[in-house]
Order: sequence, then C-alpha cells, then structure tokens
Amino acid sequence: MVNTYKDKPRFGLQMSKRSQIESINSLVKNCKKCDLWKTRNNAVPGNGSMDTKILFVGEAPGYNEDLQGLPFVGKAGKILDELLQKVGIKREEIYIANILKCRPPGNRNPLRSEIETCTPYLNKQIEIIQPEVIIPLGSFAASYIFEKFGLKFEKISIIHGRVYTANTLYGKIKLIPMYHPAVATYNPNTLQTLVEDFKSLEKTLNKS
Repeated sequence: MVNTYKDKPRFGLQMSKRSQIESINSLVKNCKKCDLWKTRNNAVPGNGSMDTKILFVGEAPGYNEDLQGLPFVGKAGKILDELLQKVGIKREEIYIANILKCRPPGNRNPLRSEIETCTPYLNKQIEIIQPEVIIPLGSFAASYIFEKFGLKFEKISIIHGRVYTANTLYGKIKLIPMYHPAVATYNPNTLQTLVEDFKSLEKTLNKS
C-alpha cells in the first residue's frame, strides 16, 4: 500500500490550511479576471486531501467538470481513477487542480494570457498544500510546471514518466509529467503507457 499522506499537522494548523484553501476556492468561484467567466457554468478550483503528498495538475475543466464544479469527473476522470487504483491510491488521498479554473469554450486549448492570469491560484494551492510530488497531466500543465520550477520543458512524448527534481521554498520535490488521461479516450494504446508511468509514481512514493 502506497503511503500518500504526510505526517498529520496539529489540529489548529490543519484548520488554518483548510481555511486558506477555502479562501482560494471562494476567489476562484467569483473570479472575473479573464473572459472565461462569461461562458462557464461553474469554476473548478480543485478538490481532494490537503494533507497529501501528491498533487495532480490538469489542463482545464471539461464539459462535465464545468457542470459539476469538480475536477476530472468525466471520461478522463474515470481513467484517472482506474490508474490510481492500479497503484493502490484512492482519489480522496490526492489533490487535483488545473492550470485553468474555468472551461475554455469548446474545450479549446488554453490561451497564454489565460494561463498567466489564472495560475497564481494554482501557485497558491501548491504553497498551501506543499506536495512532495507533482504530476502535471498533458503538455500545457507540464510546460507550465516545468517553467515554474526552472526546468527545461521538452515534448510530453519525451519526458512522460520520468522523475525530475525541483527546489521549492519548503524543500525538494519530485515532478513526474504524464500524458493527460483524456488521450486514452481516443487513443487506447496510450493507456498502457499511462499505466507504466503510474508505476514510476508508485516507486517514487515508496522511496519517500
């Protein structure tokens, strides 16, 4: 069984972390910093355990996520759940966020201006949760996370499944870029690649 939790903080500190995340959630839900608020049904701040070692970062909410206000609840979410199950991790043991908190119309790619406007929310989530491992899913998430931590980004087809080390103010962390699970919905051959990449995550967690 993979241990996905850090040492539990004292109760008061835990409540402080929770209140910080709830504050971010409130800001996201009321955000009008770019035009995506005009077409969204719900903003999708993020969801999961705040005491986790593991932060997954996706690209942006899709159709189902926009309706429910939760990340990875559509077809890609089902694939993610299956992948987590294969390595003994439960969904409630991780935290999931996106670089964009609102769905781009028609699920188009995020614009650079939208990424620059929205990612301060993600940066704050990382600062609060202080994960030991970040898994960016897909090219847009991996590109942003690598840039944030001063690493050279190459094509996701080259770097997926590899383990990278980055420095933060709270210590060293591991980055494991992977294909976005949505890829497996239209290219089933990618699913086995994702399974192998999740084994890299499992090995990394077992070493920590």
